[in-house]
Amino acid sequence: MTEATRASKREAEGSATVVPEAMAWDSRARRAVLLYLPLACFVFILLFPFYWMAITAFKPNAELYDYKTYNPFLIAKPTLDHVRKLLFDTAYPRWLLTTMTVAVSATILSLTSSALAAYAIQRLRFKGSQYVGLAIYLGYLVPPSILFIPLATMVYRLGLFDTPFALILVYPTFLVPFCTWLLIGYFKSIPYELEECALIDGATRLQILRRITLPLAVPGLISAGIFSFTLSWNEFIYALAFIQSSEKKTVPVAILTELISGDVYQWGALMAGSLMGSLPVAIFYSFFVDYYVSSLTGAVKE
Repeated sequence: MTEATRASKREAEGSATVVPEAMAWDSRARRAVLLYLPLACFVFILLFPFYWMAITAFKPNAELYDYKTYNPFLIAKPTLDHVRKLLFDTAYPRWLLTTMTVAVSATILSLTSSALAAYAIQRLRFKGSQYVGLAIYLGYLVPPSILFIPLATMVYRLGLFDTPFALILVYPTFLVPFCTWLLIGYFKSIPYELEECALIDGATRLQILRRITLPLAVPGLISAGIFSFTLSWNEFIYALAFIQSSEKKTVPVAILTELISGDVYQWGALMAGSLMGSLPVAIFYSFFVDYYVSSLTGAVKE
């Protein structure tokens, strides 16, 4: 083999090694630009409000109103004055308890109604069941700003105005339609043969629902529960319209109406109340996020 042949062979081997490395580098660069960079921007935009709430809640007033001396994105001397004022100088614990009571009660009521409706629509196969399911979901699309006018009349006539029971009965009007649609999709993923075997053995529909369908639909129920609890906790329009007494207000309404005096905004207490009001929802969601994703997959795969 001549020297020229050896040189050309070494050159070919070197170029063959460089090409895979260049391709791998191009793949990593493309992945970083198309995936990680947009994901980092999304996470930053999503988490920055929570970061701003946290630093504002623990900043003293001197730092809040003097950005020329202090960095607006950092805390020089953390303080608990805003949290202490919120807990001991306002009715925030009462607001938090009322919000929790309303959210839990509305969630239980909505899940019970949605499970029965979804099972009837999906399994009983009565005439027009598909159209009934579609009509229920279309009810979810009606804006709350339109619904609260007739609902206010009903609340007044029932004597429930300015009571938490008004919210417990009103919130299912927008929770049940979506939860029913979600559970209909999840019930489709459960094999009907299991229920047929139970029917042959003499089980009733309620027994099948209680002992077979609902245990298999736990991820879907958890997903619907997360959705109902989150919307009930953060709801604003109905809580503002139906509750007037200061001590009976929910957290979203109370921190806006009770911590603002004219044109004076108590930013530290406002952000502390918003941060503490967000924690229960975040903790509740973090425990069941896997069930939430799996139930949505089951709802759309059909």
